Amino acid sequence: MISNHSKISLPLKLTFLIFSIVLNCMGIVILQLSEAKVTYEKLGFLESFKDLPIALISLFAVNFISRFGTKKSLILALTIVGICSLILPFVEVFWFYKLWFAIIGTCFAIGKICVFGIIRNNISEEKSLAKTMNNVEASFMIGIFLVNTGFGWLISSQFSQFWKFGFLSVSILSAIAIFLFLKLPIAEPAKIEKENIIKDLSTLFNPLLIIFLAIIFSIVFLEQSFNSWLPSFYKKHLKVNSFFALQASSFLALFSYIGRTITANIIHRFSLSKYYIFCISLIVIVLAIIIGIQFVDTQDSKALLFLFPVIGLFLSPLYPVINSKMIAKIDKSKANLFTSLIVIFSSLGSSVSSIMMAALFGNQLLSFYSVYILSSVLVIFIISLIYFRFADEKI
Repeated sequence: MISNHSKISLPLKLTFLIFSIVLNCMGIVILQLSEAKVTYEKLGFLESFKDLPIALISLFAVNFISRFGTKKSLILALTIVGICSLILPFVEVFWFYKLWFAIIGTCFAIGKICVFGIIRNNISEEKSLAKTMNNVEASFMIGIFLVNTGFGWLISSQFSQFWKFGFLSVSILSAIAIFLFLKLPIAEPAKIEKENIIKDLSTLFNPLLIIFLAIIFSIVFLEQSFNSWLPSFYKKHLKVNSFFALQASSFLALFSYIGRTITANIIHRFSLSKYYIFCISLIVIVLAIIIGIQFVDTQDSKALLFLFPVIGLFLSPLYPVINSKMIAKIDKSKANLFTSLIVIFSSLGSSVSSIMMAALFGNQLLSFYSVYILSSVLVIFIISLIYFRFADEKI
């Protein structure tokens, strides 16, 4: 057990901040490479090079982490991310982006399992776990804000051709995080030489878990529709410049950070399920207003620039709240395996979302962007109602 949670909080938050920057730079890459005449078809599948390795490596990562420990595994992942970010600015070919995102995705799979494992092994109570999850996940939103603001400034400046050198900051942050982990003693679970993953999965799976994984898939599917593609929607449909497109989506991240921070501080006062449903209901209301403006007023109303980011306030708590409710029921010995399933279905949701968004953009159907988003939210709402109906059952 970690006696002082505040000491472990900073490196965990910094870890999520680093991974947030490298994972959510996809919007920047899509925006910049589309300007360089790379087709949306190619860019849509670029997301898969990040997400599919995350899905494929996650189950294998469980044994790796169990053998070498969460601390060493996390330091290794951060080291690789730092080195890759140091190399990226000096490479021009498109295929390297595929390789880069594949390596980043693999490291993220290891990193996220380690972070969730550390949290689960030290916190058992459901609402305390939800509070910690929201605090750590909030730093993920700061990463999105920083990547859009920082790169937005760089792209709009006289040094725009050097935009890739912004990734050097990731190398610096990775070095700081590694230093903090090296100085910090972390309690490790008992090492297991070999786990029977198939057997463990068979005991873990049940109808409630399947519904939960469907929700995770759907939430990330929805989040990715915003995080990677909102800047391009602003530029192509609302006709704003690249800098403002990135800044407007930065506010989505800022509102998301506020949403998770508020949730972390008030969640102990409410039922997790009621708070979750309340957030989804507010998303539906905001989207209804957006659709009303688009189809009653004008499709490219500048009011949309300010309404879309507000959704982040209510969307951001969904993922950590539903995760904490489920993971609190999981035996600590299966925490890493359970987290790997979360990582797998999250990555699949992200990849499928990007492919579908690429089709939406490629077929010039941007006027239906908000309708597409609302449809996704309604699917999450229905599945979530089914989940909470049976959530009190033991896993």
